Amino acid sequence: MKNAKGTVIKYKDNVDTDVIIPARYLNSSDPKELAAHCMEDIDKDFVNNVKPGDIIVAGKNFGCGSSREHAPIAIKACGVSCVIAETFARIFYRNSINIGLPIIECPEAAKAIEAGDEVEIDFDSGIIKDLTKNTEYKGQPFPAFMQKIIDCEGLVNYINSGK
Repeated sequence: MKNAKGTVIKYKDNVDTDVIIPARYLNSSDPKELAAHCMEDIDKDFVNNVKPGDIIVAGKNFGCGSSREHAPIAIKACGVSCVIAETFARIFYRNSINIGLPIIECPEAAKAIEAGDEVEIDFDSGIIKDLTKNTEYKGQPFPAFMQKIIDCEGLVNYINSGK
């Protein structure tokens, strides 16, 4: 798996799928259309400020709420390279892997890293480096089979690749 490096956009606890991608946009499955409305109910400036490679850092229970796959698709389509959180809602975690969005649980990093920090993640080791503060955290690395799914940009591509 490739490493991720980007600037942090920070959110608190319990960011639910209804604010990640509001229900009024669920009539589309086009990633670009979903990305255009990502986070708009919690952060109106998100889509204007997010840059390819940026990293979302959040508190507990990120992705709670309804089990829509649209939420991680919208985040990935915005160019976010990884989401770090204290904890993830389990269905969001699984949906993220299924569509190839890297996510990593690390309570210490999620609490200490701040908006605007430059962060680098080594997915093989689970090491998260806050380059702004020169600090390092150990997150849970993905098992090899999950890394292959993410490398293939999702479960369907992984299955079709025969890897």
